[in-house]
Amino acid sequence: MSDPLRNLATRILRIPHDPSPPPGDEASARIFRAAPAYLRYRIVLLFIGLLLTLGFGGILLGALNLALATDRSAPDSLRTVVLVISLLLLLCILLHALFSSALLRLDFEKRWYLVTNRSLRIREGLINVREMTVMFANIQNVSIMQGPIQRALGIADLKVETAGGGGTQSDQKQLGPNLHTAWFRGIDNASEVRQLIQDRLRALKDSGLGHHEESLHTPSPDFLDALRAVHAEARALRESAAAF
Repeated sequence: MSDPLRNLATRILRIPHDPSPPPGDEASARIFRAAPAYLRYRIVLLFIGLLLTLGFGGILLGALNLALATDRSAPDSLRTVVLVISLLLLLCILLHALFSSALLRLDFEKRWYLVTNRSLRIREGLINVREMTVMFANIQNVSIMQGPIQRALGIADLKVETAGGGGTQSDQKQLGPNLHTAWFRGIDNASEVRQLIQDRLRALKDSGLGHHEESLHTPSPDFLDALRAVHAEARALRESAAAF
């Protein structure tokens, strides 16, 4: 995609600027991008879909053209209409392929993943831009997803699940995107990124800043002493009442 066309599409679609780390996290921020093979992967999927569409439509229109060619009673105007429709279909598919390829290229360039000491941020999409921030304290699981074509291209998707993302299949059905799952799509260093996230999760836990629910369920010594005092007073009051 040429620079003028890229700039025009960016202005029309109002795509946000490139990421900036949150204040205080500049030194720890690391930016990851989808691998070039991810763009090829999406283009391959696009053209597989277009070939299936072209093949299905070509079979129908080819059969219709063949039937009209063997039917001498068919008017010439009908043959002309069918031929024009066939050419228009081919032209539309070619234009769709070019336009979709350009959008995939722009989507690849504007997609980014940012990891800091405390959180990760992900942006993807062009028409519907999705920008997501996940705090490490909420992360519950990090896994790698990889299909056969992705394995052949040396790329994978990293899936980050946060608190609240579980539930039954019926609970997980929703119209919009899953706000409890973040994806690093099409990266060629998924193991490295997963290890980085796990290391920073471990560092956050060791510092005592994560897993706040554990600290809430662990009573302090002062709190235990207060409970013992209340228990002793209640016991003495019960013994006094029993004496009457």
